[in-house]
Amino acid sequence: MQATAYTYDPESRSGSVLLDDGTPVEFAAEAFDAGGLRLLRPGQRVRIEVAGEGEGRRITLVTLQTF
Repeated sequence: MQATAYTYDPESRSGSVLLDDGTPVEFAAEAFDAGGLRLLRPGQRVRIEVAGEGEGRRITLVTLQTF
């Protein structure tokens, strides 16, 4: 699934993305670390993987979208 980086805190390595429908979804450091990134800037297109549904939905991976 694709999204756009919305916020990122380098100290906690957590942040949020905006899904293409505008829904914000937060991610934890574990999801950021799983993608092997060192930095994330707001506005970057990212690829995410999610687990669960509804209120239990969480991002398990954040990495840069490559074409």
